[in-house]
Amino acid sequence: MSSFKSPLKLGPLELKNRVIMASLTRDRNLVPGELQVKYYTQRAGAGLILTEGTLIEQLGSEWSEAPGIYTDEQVAGWKKVVDSVHDHNGLIFCQLWHIGRVAHPLLQNGRSNVGPSAIAAKGGKFRQLEGKPGYVTPEAIDDPEHYIALYKRAAERAKEAGFDGVELHSANGYLSHQFIDNTSNHRTDQWGGSIENRCRFPLRIIDEICGVYGNDRVGIKLSPGGGYNDMGMSPKDTNETYAYIIKEVNARQIAYIQITRYWALGDPVKRGADVDIFQWRGLIDSKHTKFFVNADYDYEQGAKVLEANLADAVVFGRLYISNPDLAERLINNQKLNTNFDFKTFYGGNEKGYTDYPTYKQ
Repeated sequence: MSSFKSPLKLGPLELKNRVIMASLTRDRNLVPGELQVKYYTQRAGAGLILTEGTLIEQLGSEWSEAPGIYTDEQVAGWKKVVDSVHDHNGLIFCQLWHIGRVAHPLLQNGRSNVGPSAIAAKGGKFRQLEGKPGYVTPEAIDDPEHYIALYKRAAERAKEAGFDGVELHSANGYLSHQFIDNTSNHRTDQWGGSIENRCRFPLRIIDEICGVYGNDRVGIKLSPGGGYNDMGMSPKDTNETYAYIIKEVNARQIAYIQITRYWALGDPVKRGADVDIFQWRGLIDSKHTKFFVNADYDYEQGAKVLEANLADAVVFGRLYISNPDLAERLINNQKLNTNFDFKTFYGGNEKGYTDYPTYKQ
């Protein structure tokens, strides 16, 4: 039986435990600085750190200080983060992020937001804009290959910064997910329609970034249940689409597939559904590709999943905000700090970011 403390072979890497730090947008670092060095270093006890979503080009998101990896200055900032994590015996992947149709033109000098089709997501809000407007209709992408090239260039920059690998963010209603889902993708060319065509975009990205890093240093994040950012297909379409993409990604022998379960709090328009993410466990050959699970896991649930071999590792998000030493607390079954301030979740300074105490403190 596996447990939180069990090491895990991930491609050429040896994870010291099976506690993964999730990608957490904190809206504090357009260019990573000393505060981010401290934040990630505090959490280097994780078996693997996944960075917050890291933009592959400048976009007008609801998080005006979300980091990117599209400039030399950002690469230099991330290198300091990576070097410090490595100095503290940690491993860290960069999550490559493009938000697609849920950007806003008014936050990017009038440049259009884009998506696979000219279909706006419902809901959303942009805190920096007067009246907090919702999502707007995107401009349909003319040439998806242009964006695939942006992901590849971002992977190259991540390698320059020294990251141990990269993860394609293909979940939560962002650009790659928008191509997969037939509610946001109504294209009639080779990038839409059939399951194979809708999955072409993420699979092409995976192939390109594998060419940069090697397949055993690449991961992908998927959220079949949808919900967040107005995503979600019928049960039949969901089951068939994700069976296909998981088989294809597994065949590429990448490092891991991270699948998030449905989270009702992230679904204000009630588009998503509670999908059994373990139905695809048998499609993933753990000899080469590990299976990570995510979304609202606590100690008991995570421990049971590992003991039953339902997953190879568990990804924790919000608990890693208020517990910088979360891996150590889970391994030793120590009390967790669940008292964190939502007001300091996005934006600000060290308050609610690097000032949470460890268990020993």
